[in-house]
Amino acid sequence: MALAIGFATGILAFALTLGTLGYHFVAKFSWIDSVLNASMILTGMGPVGEIRTTAGKLFASCYALFSGMIFITVVAVTLTPLLHRLLHKFHIDEADFDKKQRQG
Repeated sequence: MALAIGFATGILAFALTLGTLGYHFVAKFSWIDSVLNASMILTGMGPVGEIRTTAGKLFASCYALFSGMIFITVVAVTLTPLLHRLLHKFHIDEADFDKKQRQG
């Protein structure tokens, strides 16, 4: 679990860094406003500052779509070890599914 959470944290850190850099250099926000906007988009809360440039609006749109995929990825990475252990606890493996399919 610790490895999965560490990996998920790394993914989040990468996404936050990418968003911060994009908001700073493309949308022309200050560093603190860039971090704030990237954090808010990444968590699904929505943008904070008004974006005035066309390039900034395009970046914000792409980053919002990217953030949705990051959310799904982080949830999957975090829950996979837990679900894997749960399946082992109930002794469920692929052979059980194959038997049920043959039985009909």
